[in-house]
Amino acid sequence: MGKRGGFFSRRAILLAAMWLAGIAASGTAQGADIAIVVRPDVPVDNLTFAELRRLFLGDRQFWTSSVRVTLLVRAPGAREREVVLKTIYQMSEAQFRQYWIAKVFRAEAASGPRIVYSSEMAAELVSGMPGAVAFVDADLVPKGLKVLKINGLLPGAKGYPLH
Repeated sequence: MGKRGGFFSRRAILLAAMWLAGIAASGTAQGADIAIVVRPDVPVDNLTFAELRRLFLGDRQFWTSSVRVTLLVRAPGAREREVVLKTIYQMSEAQFRQYWIAKVFRAEAASGPRIVYSSEMAAELVSGMPGAVAFVDADLVPKGLKVLKINGLLPGAKGYPLH
């Protein structure tokens, strides 16, 4: 067994350490709130949770008669997406996909949400697209974006629903 056995033991220890580090890192971010962000020119500052749900379900497609809502949704695997699927959509990943396929097929929406791969990408697209709305880790909201209140509460407030 000699060298080869030592290699596999070191590799197993390294993999276990990486796995434990990943658990520790995800544990620190687990309680962070999710912020709903828009450009400052979006004419909304506060949404009830029911209005937020209608917005993300595509049932509300315009902020005003001339400003269309563009949903930006994190890619599968992102913690923010998991929180939004569980809390706002109240769906599994498979149910979410099927929901949007059916909604577009029935012509109830022109398209499904646009996928973004990071909070930075979401923030950049929100900044550049009139009417865009995204959800990002509340600790990562860049300057220049407006954080919408949900039921009158901002992220970090007691009773804020998205965490």
